[in-house]
Amino acid sequence: MKHKTAILLLQLGTPDSPKKSDVRKYLTQFLNDERVIDISWFARTLLVNGIIVPFRSGNSSKLYKAIWDEKTGSPLLKHTLDLQEKLQIAVGPDVTVEMAMRYQSPSMESVLARMKKEGYHKIIVFPLFPQYASSSTGSALQEFMRIVSKWWVIPEIKMISQYYDNEDYINCIVNRAKQHDMSKYDHIIFSYHGLPERQVDKVYEDGYLCKDHHCETELTNENYYCYKAGCYQTTKALVEKLNIPEGKYTLSFQSRLDNKWLTPFSDKVVEELAKKGAKNLLVFSPAFTADCLETIYEIGTEYQEIFHEHGGEKIQLVESLNSGDDWVETIKKITIG
Repeated sequence: MKHKTAILLLQLGTPDSPKKSDVRKYLTQFLNDERVIDISWFARTLLVNGIIVPFRSGNSSKLYKAIWDEKTGSPLLKHTLDLQEKLQIAVGPDVTVEMAMRYQSPSMESVLARMKKEGYHKIIVFPLFPQYASSSTGSALQEFMRIVSKWWVIPEIKMISQYYDNEDYINCIVNRAKQHDMSKYDHIIFSYHGLPERQVDKVYEDGYLCKDHHCETELTNENYYCYKAGCYQTTKALVEKLNIPEGKYTLSFQSRLDNKWLTPFSDKVVEELAKKGAKNLLVFSPAFTADCLETIYEIGTEYQEIFHEHGGEKIQLVESLNSGDDWVETIKKITIG
């Protein structure tokens, strides 16, 4: 008898279309997640359903329309489906590769219902988020466990919580960098998705805050699951591999909602570099394994406009890992060896 094994890729999610109604539906589900906006249920409900969603849906719809492909739809969904298909070929017929979104389609509920019927002996869960954060990896794994915990038969489960220190993952990003002549750029930015400071503070059980744990300079047992520490460790590894001199790169955080998020802010870094005379910037987004709204539009369009407005010329976005052959082999190696 052969044991039936499945790899489940988990991605954040995307609206079903750029229509305002679908964007509203997506934002409502996403922002009502208690791990995404970690305040009381009552306050979150008022904030999300009464303020954020009604006022942001229209603008967000316009942004999604700007990156939407008429044939393939959402870039995030396309890249993830391509990754699933290529990984399936790489692992062969003895392992099944499934994919689900934390928010919207294909939903974890529907995918796991199908997987339950298949009766897998082992499920390997691989969230597509290299650095652990409660609002991404934590939320996806919690939802997976919530659903599977109701099954009468719970199979062997292996969950990958993070892999920012995996050398193959780092080498995949290095391979993307090789597509660019780095000597042509005045400065290099490593832009990670932002988080509220309070969320990284919650990682620590010793009563101290993230700022007290030297996350920018060292990795310890205490800060191993701190998102900020993971971002700095990823950047450190890339800087060493790419031989980037001190002073020619900056780590920053994008997509903030207010000023109590992790700093420095990517848009402010771009503005300051332009004012200092930088003309060409190269921007990496190591926290995003697939190109999406935050990379294609936020960096590629919004930051380009900010840079140009203050005297800069060109921001070059480094392509995400998407469904590259090296990324496929890396996932295969991490999940089944």
